[in-house]
Amino acid sequence: MISVKNVLTVLGVAFTAYFAARGLLWAGQSIPQPLVIVVAVGMYLAVTWLCIFWQPASQRPASRARAAHSADGAPGESLEALAAPHTAGEGIRGPLPLPVTAQVLALACAVIVPNAIPIAVGETSRMVSFATWYLGGIGALMTIVMVRRRPWTAWAGIALLTIASFLWMGPVNALALGLVGSIVWVTCAQLLVFSMDRAARDTSRLTRLQRAATGWQTSQVVRQRERRVQVQRALAIAGPVLTRTVAHAGVLTDADRLEARIAEGRLRDEMRGPRLLDDEVRAELERARRRGANVTVLDEGGLDDVDDETLGIIRAQLAEALRSASSERLYIRTSPDERVAVTVVGRSPSVGAPSDEDSVDLWREIPHPGRV
Repeated sequence: MISVKNVLTVLGVAFTAYFAARGLLWAGQSIPQPLVIVVAVGMYLAVTWLCIFWQPASQRPASRARAAHSADGAPGESLEALAAPHTAGEGIRGPLPLPVTAQVLALACAVIVPNAIPIAVGETSRMVSFATWYLGGIGALMTIVMVRRRPWTAWAGIALLTIASFLWMGPVNALALGLVGSIVWVTCAQLLVFSMDRAARDTSRLTRLQRAATGWQTSQVVRQRERRVQVQRALAIAGPVLTRTVAHAGVLTDADRLEARIAEGRLRDEMRGPRLLDDEVRAELERARRRGANVTVLDEGGLDDVDDETLGIIRAQLAEALRSASSERLYIRTSPDERVAVTVVGRSPSVGAPSDEDSVDLWREIPHPGRV
């Protein structure tokens, strides 16, 4: 597959090779110092191709990481955060910035070549095509430097080229023979890079927004499904009790009141501690309530990262603890401790104590399997 980068690389090599070839076409001409021309052309080709192909290894991983971050977005970012402006380097695509060494070589080339060629060809040949090629050649080099995201270096090179060409051939001749074209190339390259970077940032931002919107929509679907499940469970638990209450016009027997209290407790359990519950635990909680115990179940997030297998072990131990409990008040809650998963506390009135005082007659800590 042909990429834009490969096409631009081929075009850059072709244009610079064309300008270099123009500088060597002095057949039939008397040149005072042909060796200087060859050396200048060789230096020009070496520097320009170095600026085209040099991709420092230290910058490649950072560029890929930056691109990956801009495409994926940070976990948990809100739509507002993703829509906010980001740094200038984020989301950038295309050529990597030119290393400092290559910038220095490009500026050196912009100084040496425009001065060496006029000296080498002599005063009588300075307006001939093989002696003015550096106007377009250095312009092409500075265009490459601009595309490699070094605008100050590129414009400094154009300034050096302008000064040298004005000194050797005069402002009018320099502008007429190619200096204007070089300035236009560098200007267009800067506008192109700016537009490309802006489009890349906008694309990256839209990608993050789309991912955040998709995640938000998915979370809403999950919440709606959970709410439907909770409503269905509530109807299954409280539906029969409500039906009997309506049928008897609110006049309930003691058995009906007990069923209503048990249904209320089951609904509270499902809302406050769903990860603590399975069929066996639910059965033990109902048995405790039927004997008159006041049961409180509370999950404060201590089991969020526990897998299903470990959760099954914890629930089995919880059911065993409830099976042997005889307390009048039972408090079941998850623990923030790294070793303890669930605590079960039972309280009952103390013998001989005032009626509003009770004592702890059950204390059970269910550990996290494998963390004891």
